[in-house]
Amino acid sequence: MTPSTAQAPEPFSPVPSLRQLRWHQHEFYGFLHFGLNTFTDKEWGYGDESPELFAPTAFDADQIAAIAAEVGMSGLILTCKHHDGFCLWPSRYTDHSVKSSPWRDGKVDVVGEMAEACRRHQILFGVYLSPWDRNHADYGRPAYLEYYRNQLQELTTEYGELFEVWFDGANGGDGYYGGAREHRRIDRRTYYDWQNTWQIVRRNQPDATMFSDVGPDVRWVGNEKGIAGDPCWSTLSTAGLYPGFGGDDWVKEFETDMVKAWASDQEMLNQGYRQGDSWLPAECDVSIRPGWFYHASEDDKVKSPELLLDLYFKSVGRGASLLLNLPPNQRGQFHPNDVQSLIEFRQRRDEIFSQNLASGAYITANNTRGDSRRFSAQNLVDNHPDTYWSTYDNLPMAEVIFEFPEIVTFNVISLREYLPLGQRVENFTLEIDRDGIWQAYHSGTAIGNRRLVRGRKCTTKRIRFRCVDSPACPAISEFNLHLDLKTVD
Repeated sequence: MTPSTAQAPEPFSPVPSLRQLRWHQHEFYGFLHFGLNTFTDKEWGYGDESPELFAPTAFDADQIAAIAAEVGMSGLILTCKHHDGFCLWPSRYTDHSVKSSPWRDGKVDVVGEMAEACRRHQILFGVYLSPWDRNHADYGRPAYLEYYRNQLQELTTEYGELFEVWFDGANGGDGYYGGAREHRRIDRRTYYDWQNTWQIVRRNQPDATMFSDVGPDVRWVGNEKGIAGDPCWSTLSTAGLYPGFGGDDWVKEFETDMVKAWASDQEMLNQGYRQGDSWLPAECDVSIRPGWFYHASEDDKVKSPELLLDLYFKSVGRGASLLLNLPPNQRGQFHPNDVQSLIEFRQRRDEIFSQNLASGAYITANNTRGDSRRFSAQNLVDNHPDTYWSTYDNLPMAEVIFEFPEIVTFNVISLREYLPLGQRVENFTLEIDRDGIWQAYHSGTAIGNRRLVRGRKCTTKRIRFRCVDSPACPAISEFNLHLDLKTVD
């Protein structure tokens, strides 16, 4: 095979933006729910809690960031303001913040300390700013939008580079609201004027992705269990949708083919939409404990390393990302039980993915685009994300065979598409050679950023990957083969 002038395949629309491509590389990162709820033993504060309650006894941003880095997280997102309105930074626009706490005489900035600690430990930092505020007197009125935007301006200009800005979908209900103690509702379609509010982030943090249930860059996966659909397409059609959409009558509101295909908005967000017109990948949020904030009563309810590994396969392994919540305790650090589970979870991933058995195979493809090294099937095992195997256009069936000098045993396969060209493969199969006869091992649909196949333990000398159905020629950047010794068949 020699170099040629073969051109790269045309992108299959929609394709990710540069900021989305960078986000796809992060895959596994942490959520930090920390605030007044940590000290009141609540999940959602009412908004009337005194800032004096916020008093960590040994807050250590470096302990938090160091552990996140040690267990393989790419970054951390901090709940800078939850629904109770309490701010973890000394905002100029409210006294309901750390500056009104007796802790360190109010001379503290948790957001700043976490941002600096993340930089020291070479991981990314992101912020969560709840649109709902049960403390603010003007919530539900036009004046609150100005307040909210002022705080968003603070967070996106004063804490260095952010990799993600997180907007919660909880909007309106009972609250303190400056002493009114009443129920307030907002028009979720119009109240936040999201198109203009988002521009604050675009202007100040052009590389940061924004999350809400419908983006604009990353979508909610439709549950808080950390589980993506199978398949979980990275595409969606967003016409008529808005942050906070949903409810009993949502299907009646949006009479589109996409909406009619699902029984609920959660199901739609969970699976995505193959014919969608927007690249809007899913983020899977889940807590390591039953609750999102720390509760001492949950110290013995921390998710086990095996359960975390299962969630990893059902989130990252389905093309989404895993956002794992790790709530600091009242000391202001991770509890030892959480740390132990995280460390063992990291060890399990290392055990499985440290060796790529496919790298020792003799690899042949039934077709290579332009007969060029640039698109060779050898690119599948070169551990380089910017190279890929591809074929001529309009090829009815594309396949690659991996033949090993010795028998290999495996039970995990990792596949990736070359995302700058879009999500192309619609159906694929994996087969093993049994005495000269190809036998099915796994059939799947979406590949996307990553597809992890976790199956039965299998021994063979030949494996075949077949692209069965694709509206455009495949562009596959990775085929890795692994063995999980601890899996019991």
